[in-house]
Amino acid sequence: MTLGPIMLDIEGTELNADDVRRLQHPLVGGIILFTRNYQSPEQLKALTAAIHKVRQPPLLIAVDHEGGRVQRFREGFTRIPPMREFGRIWDNNPRKARQLTEDAGWVLAAELRAHGVDFSFTPVLDIDYGNSSVIGDRAFHRNPQAIAELADALMRGLRKGGMAAVGKHFPGHGFVAADSHVAIPVDEREFDRIAEEDMQPFRRMIDDGLAAIMPAHVIYPQVDDKPAGFSGRWLQKVLRQRLEFNGVIFSDDLAMEGAVVAGNVTQRALAALNAGCDMALLCNRPDLADELLVKLEWNISAVSLARLARMHGKQHPATMVALHENVEYVRALRALAEIGVTEGSLKFVT
Repeated sequence: MTLGPIMLDIEGTELNADDVRRLQHPLVGGIILFTRNYQSPEQLKALTAAIHKVRQPPLLIAVDHEGGRVQRFREGFTRIPPMREFGRIWDNNPRKARQLTEDAGWVLAAELRAHGVDFSFTPVLDIDYGNSSVIGDRAFHRNPQAIAELADALMRGLRKGGMAAVGKHFPGHGFVAADSHVAIPVDEREFDRIAEEDMQPFRRMIDDGLAAIMPAHVIYPQVDDKPAGFSGRWLQKVLRQRLEFNGVIFSDDLAMEGAVVAGNVTQRALAALNAGCDMALLCNRPDLADELLVKLEWNISAVSLARLARMHGKQHPATMVALHENVEYVRALRALAEIGVTEGSLKFVT
């Protein structure tokens, strides 16, 4: 059985009968984990092993594990600070900021890979204009050059830890105040302005081999009346043709408010896949997942399958004990521990 074009979630800390039934459906190709799916490092490792045994080739296992307020697994994992912390260091010492960001990527990836997770949906490449509360300190900086340098460093660290990077939210979510989880954001700017600023980090990362991208549930009416994740103009003409991106395109969550403009759940999935997404995500709505698996008709292309296959994790340390015996991992932890953590940031714990 090949991988399908849909990524779903599961209900708890272990697979139940409904989870297995859904994950065995040929339309499913991946699973995204949340905080509710985590109890302990040992439990997570058992869960990912069980998921990988459901079928062959194994399903992709993903998580939103960026650092700061978006870090699904905490107890037993190193707490990564918000990416803005690295941006602040960049202001005074770009070289040190790049190295620390690479270290953060290495630690993040190595720990997730040691527990069977294939990749994280990171880094955020949005510009921090000071407008968006949902982006906020998840963004590295206001300066596109700083974002590009730091995101590239994070990607290098992720690769060292055996993990591909996923840049989000193309072409940029930072300018609008509305949160696409609960609203339909509209960015009225002209294409040229977006291209000159917001798209620059994406362009740099693509040139350096970015493996995957997630588009925004944001409408840019000067370009298209559809959100970017449902727009062939954004995904095919701009991302694939103009920027020459050949990696995976993951939709953002089809259950978010920003996706409802595309219709019911099946119409949303079709809109995303027809626009150019290789895989569509549907989270936190098992009822809609069942509806989608019954009604969606889609034959995934060989090109999409090849792209998705590259998202499987690489090096896989057997245990955290093995990681703590790894010289590079210990060095990275020590370097990160020296960061002066400001008020409101997370402290490092292992």
